[in-house]
Amino acid sequence: MKKSTLNFIINALMFMCMSAVAGIGFLIKYVLISGQERWVIYGDNVELFFLGLDRHEWGELHLIIGFVLLGLLVLHIYLHWKVITCVYNRIFKKKLIYKLISVLFIIICALLIIGPFLAKPKVSNVEHGKGR
Repeated sequence: MKKSTLNFIINALMFMCMSAVAGIGFLIKYVLISGQERWVIYGDNVELFFLGLDRHEWGELHLIIGFVLLGLLVLHIYLHWKVITCVYNRIFKKKLIYKLISVLFIIICALLIIGPFLAKPKVSNVEHGKGR
């Protein structure tokens, strides 16, 4: 398979995954609404489903598609690595700035990926009838 055909397929799959992640996110946020909002709209604590899945099952699908998108992104970067380094070298001509920005970029990306695993949630008891 030609590299251009492979790039086109990967880019199309990435766009499809991103569209699905956005669409499912909107579905979870605005259609399959959470507890207190359901009480207000429907007057009772009901479960909401779309295509047989509740908001938590859609959330699981959202996560899986996000991982697929992340994998495709890594593949995309791998296939375009020469272009990325050429453009980067053209933009940042001084080696010190080049290295500093590279290290900062890697640290920020690593923190954004690993940070949620290091987060500790605040735990508090809910008094009866108080809710959130």
